Amino acid sequence: MQPEEGDVQRVTGVGGIFVKARDPQELARWYSAHLGVDPPPESYGQSSWWQEAGPTVLAAMGDDSGHFGGAEHSWALNFRVADLDAMVEQLRAGGVVVEVDPQEYPNGRFASLQDPEGNQVQLWQPEGADRRGPA
Repeated sequence: MQPEEGDVQRVTGVGGIFVKARDPQELARWYSAHLGVDPPPESYGQSSWWQEAGPTVLAAMGDDSGHFGGAEHSWALNFRVADLDAMVEQLRAGGVVVEVDPQEYPNGRFASLQDPEGNQVQLWQPEGADRRGPA
């Protein structure tokens, strides 16, 4: 029996992203230094990284999507940014290679880069309905 629509519980957001890394401490430092993502707290008395409320996409994709940067990778991160051009400039100044997608889409602008372990990272400056929020 299906629950009534008003009775269905929903998750409230992404609570964590856990990735396998060859050098976990170095990868955490890189995400903190270049993207501002705080590393996991060292104790339960410290708060984890807080992100701004906003749209999040969970998309299952096939191996042929090209979204993961090769068969050896099975995940990719997409981070929302307020100002894509400023973030790209900051990353490039820090020695990170970033490719800006020249096309502007109805849902925003995108740029791609790789973390030090070769994992795909996408930056997204939302526009349209994703910038406005739920109706």
